[in-house]
Amino acid sequence: MNPEKQSNKDKQQSSEQFFRDIEIEFLIHELKGPMAVIETGVRTLLERADKYGPLTPRQEKILKRSLRNSRKARGMLNGLLEIGRSGAGCFLCCRFQPAKSAYDVLLDALETVTGEFDQLERDTDPEAVLTFLTQKGISLKVSPQVVDTEMHQDETKFRQILGNLIQNAFHHRREKVEITMNSADDQIFVEITDDGPGIDADHHEAVFQRYTQVKECTISPRNGHGLGLAGARILARCLGGDIELQSEKGKGATFRLMLPVTFSEDDAQI
Repeated sequence: MNPEKQSNKDKQQSSEQFFRDIEIEFLIHELKGPMAVIETGVRTLLERADKYGPLTPRQEKILKRSLRNSRKARGMLNGLLEIGRSGAGCFLCCRFQPAKSAYDVLLDALETVTGEFDQLERDTDPEAVLTFLTQKGISLKVSPQVVDTEMHQDETKFRQILGNLIQNAFHHRREKVEITMNSADDQIFVEITDDGPGIDADHHEAVFQRYTQVKECTISPRNGHGLGLAGARILARCLGGDIELQSEKGKGATFRLMLPVTFSEDDAQI
């Protein structure tokens, strides 16, 4: 092909991708309004019993769950915008404990994907929660050196990465999901392992491609769009880390997240 024509074609494709990204970001931004209205309505029913009447314990529980999930949906919309912010080099770093963040993200994923957390209240003692989860085949193992570790990273992006990896494991597991956290050489390592159908080596890269799903790796039908793992790896690389996949067909899968404890723009792959 003529170099000039190829250059024009590349410019056209780049322009089309730019406007698609803008359109998607605009749509996400607009969806935040309706979600805020839903959240306000549910919160009003919970907080204004004097005006709208008392609630039964069951009604209150359902509304509280609806409120949590409307807030979660709003957070997910913000999370989608975070991918675009990362591509533009926008980061908001703070100090936080990765072990605590992982615990919170695990509970969110349980409620969103499995509904298994309904049997416990959100403020239940963490030890009781972990015992309950062990009975369900779900474990969170944090090494002693990680328990008190503080990261200086973009916590919002960290939570979104973990959320996508954990939800992916819940979608594909047969009976078990194991999450382990370790640290070495100023790096945090989080491994999420499921006992699902596994992924053939030929498809390891494909699972990280946007809008791509490997059907033989799924136990149950789902309506995903192949964006979760793709977005997780984009964000991990933007934070100076990466995600590796270890899996064989029929033998489950382990996704390994690696992130520096301290964010550095020099390490970010934007």
